[in-house]
Amino acid sequence: MLILAKGAFLLLLFMLAYLFLYRLLQMLIRRSAARYRLNYVQRGTFANRVAQLASKYNRLYGHLNDLLESIQARYHIGTFLFVSMLLLLTGIIGGFVCFHNIKGVLSTGGMLGLLPYILLRMRLLGLQMKARLDFLPAVELFYQYYIASGQSNIRTALKVTLEENRMQSAMKPVFEQLYRNLTASRDTEHSLRVFSISLGHIWADYFANILRVGLTEGNDLCGSLKELIADMRRAQRSDQAERNRLLEIRLANFSSILFLLLFLFINFKINAENAYLYYVVDPAGRNMLLDGLLLIFASFLMGIYLSIRRM
Repeated sequence: MLILAKGAFLLLLFMLAYLFLYRLLQMLIRRSAARYRLNYVQRGTFANRVAQLASKYNRLYGHLNDLLESIQARYHIGTFLFVSMLLLLTGIIGGFVCFHNIKGVLSTGGMLGLLPYILLRMRLLGLQMKARLDFLPAVELFYQYYIASGQSNIRTALKVTLEENRMQSAMKPVFEQLYRNLTASRDTEHSLRVFSISLGHIWADYFANILRVGLTEGNDLCGSLKELIADMRRAQRSDQAERNRLLEIRLANFSSILFLLLFLFINFKINAENAYLYYVVDPAGRNMLLDGLLLIFASFLMGIYLSIRRM
């Protein structure tokens, strides 16, 4: 365990030193070097190398890339993996320093290493919940302009729908991203998959399948869109109920953290010295806090899983 902690500490120091020296070198190059040299350094960043290594694992790389693109993240997948690795090493070192056992090392390392992915998932779920009730009006708007444009070109109908600026603010970025991907010669399957992930419910999957048929086979979409809109109108009440359940799940996730903080606040308020000796100095108290953090982390994972199932 000591060897693992030392290795993690040395690797963390190396990564931080590499990041610092790279930023310093990049700043100097921006002032003195030509543009092609700057581009060369940017392609050779450690984050990009991490991304190239992860690209060998197609399923993992594709999954993370789709999630990042669905929330329209401004950072690269290599940066995401780099930060996750830094947090993993920090957790391993912190677990060894605080708990001095393999349980603490693995627990804190795992929780901090998975923290960026958890935050990414929660960000995506928040966007999906905001856009859930606005999807039906957006599809109705697209259907109107698709008919008005002569039922000839899906991309033209999307363009007119966005230009009219009648779409709700939660839905407009999703359709803008879909239009950009389709008009930028991106793969149709990938563009529609990102669109479905961005919304995360079955109606988005149905709508994406309808667009897929129209884009690949050139079929008329009027009948399919009309049926989809009718089905969504009938299911509006149940969709509202599902959205309320998703809100309840999110509140339940955060309530465990509040209860833990309240519990610690009361203990330190009653007797700060004894609470410090037990929760900070005593290994048994630190182990109890670790168990509490593990349960909270597990509740977040379960909440994300249930939210995905509910969508």
